[in-house]
Amino acid sequence: MTHRERLLAALEHREPDRVPMDLGTARFTGIVKGAYENLCSHLGFGQAGPVIDRMQQLVDPDERVLQHLDVDARAFAQGAPDRGADVDLGEGRYRDEWGVVRRQPPGCPYYDLEVCPLAGELTPEKLARYPWPDPTDPGRFRGLREQALRLRQTGYAVIYSARLNLVHTTQYLRGFEDWFLDMGQDHALFQSLMQACWEVLAELNRRALGEVGDLIDVVAYGDDIGMQDRPICSLPLYRKLIRPFQEQVVGLIRAHTGAKILYHTCGSVYRYLPDFIDMGIDAINPVQVSAKDMEPGRLKREFGERIAFWGGIDTQRLLPRGTPEEVRAEVRRMFELMGAGGGWVLSSVHNIQPDVPPENVLAMLAAGRECVYAAATAG
Repeated sequence: MTHRERLLAALEHREPDRVPMDLGTARFTGIVKGAYENLCSHLGFGQAGPVIDRMQQLVDPDERVLQHLDVDARAFAQGAPDRGADVDLGEGRYRDEWGVVRRQPPGCPYYDLEVCPLAGELTPEKLARYPWPDPTDPGRFRGLREQALRLRQTGYAVIYSARLNLVHTTQYLRGFEDWFLDMGQDHALFQSLMQACWEVLAELNRRALGEVGDLIDVVAYGDDIGMQDRPICSLPLYRKLIRPFQEQVVGLIRAHTGAKILYHTCGSVYRYLPDFIDMGIDAINPVQVSAKDMEPGRLKREFGERIAFWGGIDTQRLLPRGTPEEVRAEVRRMFELMGAGGGWVLSSVHNIQPDVPPENVLAMLAAGRECVYAAATAG
């Protein structure tokens, strides 16, 4: 199979020749700068690629690395706006186009929230006056179709990394404490903020998908609604406050492309999975196996015929602290649990962190190349 055929077969619940693999494509299946520098040094490939996500310090992997690791997909995303892009404030601080200020603490590879511009008292008038980003800025779409056309001519699956992180955007604007208080006691305010952000993100992605919808295989987007030991809120509250917007996200995507929908949410989201399936989500990432109720065998048994799983190799303990042999064994175990009938894409649980040795990254993907289906072996 070609790389594209392999990935699409798995997402359509058909067994490919071997398990498809991902690293470095979507903004939640990537690798951060420190880990990537170590990997490139280990492989003798020289310097790391450019940082494409300042907050998370994600890099854009070099094509040589992706080919060496036999990754089955390639991804692209919108560009920065011509007006209103990130503003460097000095001293390890910057302000993004939403007005959120982040700061990089000393010795930390990431950026923390420092200023949430809509924290505190919030009124409909303040929402109406807020300087929202311009979703029509031409910088976002310049060269977008050309990128998709170039990738379409390769044998790789083409992923569009969409900006549809409505939950995260509202959390960053409001601040986590106020966001959760709104969810608990002021539903009208919660919904108003979600709606205001949705209007920006909807127009931005409507235009982008209009450019590339016919050229892509997967739309990937993320919005965390799970924690380590439970979902972010009760199921009734999720269905009242969050699911209606997620339905609009899925509807927007379906209106512009036949691509598969890959949705990322960390944490324990077992209780939400029937809703994801009902909405029409094709695959869930990262399958955080260390979270409550996210045992891979159980997920496969209960939902494996209706949704695909993308991820599952633990980054909290196994990848940073395990041996290469333990990593290979876990990949084989996951293949046995999740791979039957297709429906599984091998990837780490979220982005590869700086404490993950390059030997373990290589062990994970080397083991994936050995996860061959019986029909391919017989052939």
